[in-house]
Amino acid sequence: MAVVVAGQAKPHRKTNNQPNADIKSDCAGSHMTLTLDEVLAVGNQLEIEATNGSEHILLTPGLAAKCGYSMESDPWGNTRIYTSLMGCYVDNTDDQFFNVGLRLKMYSDGTSDVVTRDVTKTCSYSAWASQEIVCDRNYMEVDSSPHTKGHAGNIKDDLTNNVNDTAYGIWKMTFYTPEPTVMMLDEVHEAGYGAMTSPNRLVVRSPYNTAQTYSEDVAGVPMEVVKVGTYFTTPQGLRIVDLMVACPTGGVTVNDGTISWNIPRYITPLLTGRVKILEMHMGINGKRLDKAQMASRGYTLSTTEYHLVIELPIGSPDGYFKSHAPDYQYHLSYTVEPMLELLWIAKDTQSDTRYKVLFPITTPLMPWYPDIADETIPEEGVFKVKFGTLLHDVNLVNITFSTGVLSAAECNAKGFLQEQKYSNGSKFYLLQVPFSDDVVLKHNPEPLLTAYFLPLTYGFMVMPEETPFSYTLAVDASLNDVVLPTVFGTCNNATFFITVKYGSQGHNFETMLGTQMLTPELGRVYGQTENGTHLSLSLPYTSLDVAFELFDTASVKARLDVLLWEPINNWSLSELSLACNFPLTTTKCYSNGTMTALSLKLESVPNLVPHQLTLRDKSCKPYFSDDRFAHFSFNVNACGTSRVFFGNYLLYENDISLDYSAKAYTSPVEPDFQHTVSCYYLSMTWQHMEFDNEPLVNIPSAEIGTGQLMVEMRLALDESYELFYQAQDYPVQKYLRQPAYFEVALLHSANPQLELILDNCWATLQEERTSLPRWDIIVDGCENLEDRYITIFHPVVSDQRVVVPSLFKRFSVKVFSFVKDKEVLQDEIYVHCDAVICDLNAGNGVCSQCRGSTGVRQPVAAKGQRDTARNLPNSVNCVPHINLNHQSK
Repeated sequence: MAVVVAGQAKPHRKTNNQPNADIKSDCAGSHMTLTLDEVLAVGNQLEIEATNGSEHILLTPGLAAKCGYSMESDPWGNTRIYTSLMGCYVDNTDDQFFNVGLRLKMYSDGTSDVVTRDVTKTCSYSAWASQEIVCDRNYMEVDSSPHTKGHAGNIKDDLTNNVNDTAYGIWKMTFYTPEPTVMMLDEVHEAGYGAMTSPNRLVVRSPYNTAQTYSEDVAGVPMEVVKVGTYFTTPQGLRIVDLMVACPTGGVTVNDGTISWNIPRYITPLLTGRVKILEMHMGINGKRLDKAQMASRGYTLSTTEYHLVIELPIGSPDGYFKSHAPDYQYHLSYTVEPMLELLWIAKDTQSDTRYKVLFPITTPLMPWYPDIADETIPEEGVFKVKFGTLLHDVNLVNITFSTGVLSAAECNAKGFLQEQKYSNGSKFYLLQVPFSDDVVLKHNPEPLLTAYFLPLTYGFMVMPEETPFSYTLAVDASLNDVVLPTVFGTCNNATFFITVKYGSQGHNFETMLGTQMLTPELGRVYGQTENGTHLSLSLPYTSLDVAFELFDTASVKARLDVLLWEPINNWSLSELSLACNFPLTTTKCYSNGTMTALSLKLESVPNLVPHQLTLRDKSCKPYFSDDRFAHFSFNVNACGTSRVFFGNYLLYENDISLDYSAKAYTSPVEPDFQHTVSCYYLSMTWQHMEFDNEPLVNIPSAEIGTGQLMVEMRLALDESYELFYQAQDYPVQKYLRQPAYFEVALLHSANPQLELILDNCWATLQEERTSLPRWDIIVDGCENLEDRYITIFHPVVSDQRVVVPSLFKRFSVKVFSFVKDKEVLQDEIYVHCDAVICDLNAGNGVCSQCRGSTGVRQPVAAKGQRDTARNLPNSVNCVPHINLNHQSK
């Protein structure tokens, strides 16, 4: 018997002698049963006291077994207390009326908060057999009427009397195990046995597994046996009664969801001759069941040659399940308490025996796998997982997601978790997690399809043992919910404008411009802006990422290809091919008989290298070229130019084509590239001229010759201009605000009548001299007064290297960077200059450095901002680049 019952904490106010509506008492044969509703018992510690007049005796486990009290409680507080009508503290009237008194004390959170209930019950029982044997949970009891063997007289002595106190009563007892052990009555009590007399009966009670009990196998069923001879005195003299009790301790098998309890049909230790079974009853929790009740529950009671067999289905409502977690795995056990009651008669003596067994059965642990119902509807965008069924004694502690562990309380706070109960008290958990939550893993097996994956580990605890276990599972769903990004664009006379609208997954893609990936550095060059939903770019049509398709004398057709690319799966998400015509004059005709022509690298001619282009005369090459353009300047009477008369017009025509001598072509008949340029001139026109008819003192003469002027710009190591960076040194590393020293010189000339003038100098982010943004360094030959750090001109004097100082110009600028919205656009700049070669004898004001009235000229193109205020540790690359503007003054 357990004296203290522990349950889940539930507070009660301190009261005394509360009404007993939640306590039920019942008389069942030789027992009184007291049932406590779970509402009363759960959450409390329970103490039971027996009422003996005005005295209350605490029933400890040993005293309960000795005195005929037992108790059974399930994990939810449903408690039953059984009292033998032959118990120590039962008020017995002539072995017919029995007054049972109990005091129940329920403590909540400590002894200061107690609920006390006094319960009394009067039972009547007169159908005594000659011998009554009870096998209870914690004791074995046998009581007998000595009159069945011819004894006369009343026996009034009870447990509290012994042979030393009075002339009548129990004197001593001999236990056979099987060797005899003799004990006096006080020794019997001290050993934990109960022995007493009632008005008409002799009662002996023994706990299980004591020194004076022994085990015996009867028809394959283990039995616990007590055999005792009792000596007691009566007015008629000394009498001896031999008593025996045998109780089953086994005989249970569990198979296919059914409990089979086998009891020997003939309990041989109790029988000395042949017997006849008069009654056979099956019951639950100490109460008999009739045949209809048994059938409704699926119970059977049958006999075989050697056994009585009771069969009960696992899960019957008369029992209960309990949770366990061995090795962190969820298991259940099922406990039920069947009762077998027999009445037999000995054929030789005609004495009858009532044999009652109350036998709690708990099955071995059974693995239990809760149902997992995935009730997710992908279109709703929420995972719905139903997990159960679990018993009352299981608590959800936490759930482990891909991002970490959340307690059950945290899951509730996020709205993930609901605990729901069935009518029988068991429960399940409903988990609802939106697809958008960060605990959900996502990937795209197809461009428009999103696969959602939710791995879970439920962490549980079995109470009150606090034994942990867990379940791991995963659910997934797929949904065509991806909105792809889109790209569109427009053009003006000089620029492509590109806008990318993000899809449902944000900026999770790469952008290809032509064949180049859009990097942060390139984005700064193209003025990239973002607002969380869109990306915008502006690219000049001269950008390297733009392809030229066609051009004529007045325009060029350029195309920009934009591809939005998902790099992990190599998916093309969206693309745009935008082609526009931009104004561009490719051929100019001058009145002095000079033609200039611009030729472009076309996409359709992949092997075209601009610097390899020539005119018809293969010696006539571009005076300037880069990777995309070739600039030609030639006289109409040179470079193989043809001339044709059309009325009053002269047509001069030449062809720009690849130099086949530079390629291993088998036939030049059909060149890969040929660009025809032409100019029209009037063959006859009138020009008015003024002249002086006075004779000249000196007849002028002219020396005719041809040649090229070569100008070079270099970057000096320091202000001494003695050492210069070489071609392999570029780009040169410089820190912000560090001076950069430039020198521009006219090469291969020693004519002191010439002077080199720096007309305009500026810096850009790209190598193209016309690219934007740009910042002016020298404007109309003067410093740019808009600059916080003004350009400084350095004087040039003759030395071993400088023969004619007028052919050199030197200046320095403090290194800067282009910024936009306080962000550095690029850590590399290019410096360009236009130079003018002047005749000093001409006396023209153009031929002087800084000739403007204010020294300031507003640029015609928008410029990027220059930032020199921040002394950043990063370096800036300066690569001088020059495109000469030849003028003769």
